[in-house]
Amino acid sequence: MNDPTVSAHPATVIPITSPDGHRSELIGRIPAPGGAGLLWLPAMGVTARKYQAFADALAGRGVATALLDWRGFGASDYRAARGSDWGYAELLADIAAAQQGLTRQFPDVHWYIGGHSLGGQVGALALASDPAAWHGYVIAGSGQPWWRTFPVLQRPALWGAYLSARALAAACGYFPGERVGFAGREARGVIRDWAKSGQTGRYRPAGVDVDFDAALARVERPVLALRFEHDPLVPPASLTHLLSMLPKATIARDEIAGREFERGRAGHFDWMKDPQPVARRVAEWVAGMR
Repeated sequence: MNDPTVSAHPATVIPITSPDGHRSELIGRIPAPGGAGLLWLPAMGVTARKYQAFADALAGRGVATALLDWRGFGASDYRAARGSDWGYAELLADIAAAQQGLTRQFPDVHWYIGGHSLGGQVGALALASDPAAWHGYVIAGSGQPWWRTFPVLQRPALWGAYLSARALAAACGYFPGERVGFAGREARGVIRDWAKSGQTGRYRPAGVDVDFDAALARVERPVLALRFEHDPLVPPASLTHLLSMLPKATIARDEIAGREFERGRAGHFDWMKDPQPVARRVAEWVAGMR
C-alpha cells in the first residue's frame, strides 16, 4: 500500500545524557523547523531503529519524529546484568533527558509524547510527571496490562507469567527475554515494575515519588489512542483501563482493521512494517490540534 506523501528524511542524531550518567541518543526525522513533533517510545525489547519506517512516514506528512532507545538497548551504553539494574524510575529520567535535548535543539517544535506497548504506558507516566512539557499523548497498540482486563480463560496464565517473569529475573539478575521468547534482555527492575502494574492495575514504580493515580487524573492534554484489530496483547478492556486513568483528557480513540494493511492483519507488531495507516491518523490528529 504505497503512499505518495511518504518520503525519507535524513536522520538527525541527538546525544542525551541522564542525571546518573547513562548515555544514549535519539534518532530524529525532522522535516522542517517548527510545527509538531512526536517523541516515540518503543515496545519492550524493541530497538528504536525498528520504528524508522514509522518515523519516515510521519516526517513525510510534516510531523517531526524522534525515536528513543530504552535503557539497555540500541544506542544505550548500559546493558542489563546482575550488577546493572534499573526500573521505570530510570526510564522516566531518560525520557526527561530526551525532552530537554529536543527542546534545546528544536525549540520551535511542539512536542507530543507517545509510544507502542510498554512505550505507551511509560509515556503516560512521563506525561503525568510533567504535563507542561508535552502538547499531547499518542499511543498505538498499548494498554494497561492488568490481568483482569484480559479474557477470562487467559487470566490464570497471565498472572502466572507475571510471577514467573519476576522470579526468573531475580534468579538470573536480569530477564533473559531473548531466550524465553518474550521481550529482550530486560533489567529486573523493569520487569518488577511491569509485573506489578499487571497484577494491580495501577502504576506504583519503585523509586518514584509520584502518586500516579492522582497525577494521571489531573492530565488535561489531548490523547490519540489507536488499537489494532488483531492484537491479543492489548484487548479492548486493557486500553479502556489505561484511558480511564485520564478522566480529564480529551480522547480520540480508533481501532485499525486488518484490511488497511498490505498483509491484511492488524497485529501488535505487524503495523511496524506497514506504518502508513498509523502515520496518517497521527498526522491528521496532530493537524487538528493546531
